[in-house]
Amino acid sequence: MVQSIKNQQDILKKLNIQSLNPMQQEAIPIIEEATNTILLSPTGTGKTLAFSLPLLKVLNPESKDIQALIIVPSRELAIQIEQVIRSMGSGYKVNAIYGGRPMSKDKIEIKHNPAILIGTPGRILDHFDANRFSKENIKTLILDEFDKSLEAGFEDEMKAIITQLKTINKRILTSATQGITVPGFVRLDKPITINYLKEKGVSKLAIKTIVSPDKNKLNTLLKLVEHIGNEQGIIFCNLRNSIDVVSNFLKRNKISHSCFSGSMEQKDRERALITFRNGTSQVLLATDLAARGIDIPEMNYIIHYELPRHEEEFIHRNGRTARMHAKGTAYILKWKDQLLPEFILNVKGINIDKKAPHKPQYWQTLFISGGRKDKISKGDIAGLFFKQGNINKNELGIIELKQDCAFVAIPLSKAEYLVGKLNNTRLKKKKVRVTIL
Repeated sequence: MVQSIKNQQDILKKLNIQSLNPMQQEAIPIIEEATNTILLSPTGTGKTLAFSLPLLKVLNPESKDIQALIIVPSRELAIQIEQVIRSMGSGYKVNAIYGGRPMSKDKIEIKHNPAILIGTPGRILDHFDANRFSKENIKTLILDEFDKSLEAGFEDEMKAIITQLKTINKRILTSATQGITVPGFVRLDKPITINYLKEKGVSKLAIKTIVSPDKNKLNTLLKLVEHIGNEQGIIFCNLRNSIDVVSNFLKRNKISHSCFSGSMEQKDRERALITFRNGTSQVLLATDLAARGIDIPEMNYIIHYELPRHEEEFIHRNGRTARMHAKGTAYILKWKDQLLPEFILNVKGINIDKKAPHKPQYWQTLFISGGRKDKISKGDIAGLFFKQGNINKNELGIIELKQDCAFVAIPLSKAEYLVGKLNNTRLKKKKVRVTIL
């Protein structure tokens, strides 16, 4: 049973949010009242909070069954939503299930039913088919990034899931893309649409073209990165092979970066995002998987190293920068004889001959072999680095605490020293390994 349900102001305070943005202010009361809602808003505008706050109000604290199902197209989005809802501190149990990790881990986590279950279509259907929990009290269905989860690749699985949900009385669909047809099996009758895709904030995106003299655009890419300087950004590729080629090139030219694609193991994808978030990597080199549903900060720029094939990909990639009221730049890298797709319009060319001042990499990431299940907190980790590592507060970067491990950003210049001092020391009651990631 849930002991106490916090009100909206308590939740916002816990999330360090001063106030709701205009989209959230409009969407929340509509979602609360409506049976069926479609929320269209750019990437990074806070759609998770917009549907989570109303969701908490309709949950029954007395129920021991799953009451809400959130279906998402990617593992990263499942993890991100789980983290956001947990951070709200409502007291309701929430779990994410997704492919790419052992089924046994799912079974342990959902042994006691969560009130809110988040998952990718294939993994949810696996659990449905095995009858691992009751579906009778699932009354709210949320399809986040529904344009992706309802496309051809997922349609059979989605239909198989939704046709088993007989008690749904509330449906919420969200997307950062317009013009998607919702299949009849979703039973989305007379939805209210909240559309923020054409808000003024979107126009703060500047789109600029850089022309490469030949088909091999690597040298032009390096020139562009050096022109931009030390700011963090994402370089988008279409193919995994392209990522390998660009990564080797950036490595040779000492540009710190992480790689992120669907072909990578889940653990490696998570670590790529950690090193990017904490500043160890200047660049995230990614496929379109990184265009949505991943937890990274606002970017000042993204680079289309390979041109997107479809307008939706272009929109989602660009959505990683110029969010809400911020400015941002999307750079398009093309070779001189290449034609731009018809959905890329009014693009200005720029000169990138001038290099920005370059600062060497400052942060490095250390891995610690202990986490939440060992009763270790971020404060315990900070204490270890201050007391035994003898570093000051300015030298301790972002700490990310996981269930069974932790990651700490520290100055690159002190990485070897800190490993020597802290490896095989005790943190709480556990002897931990400390290594460079």
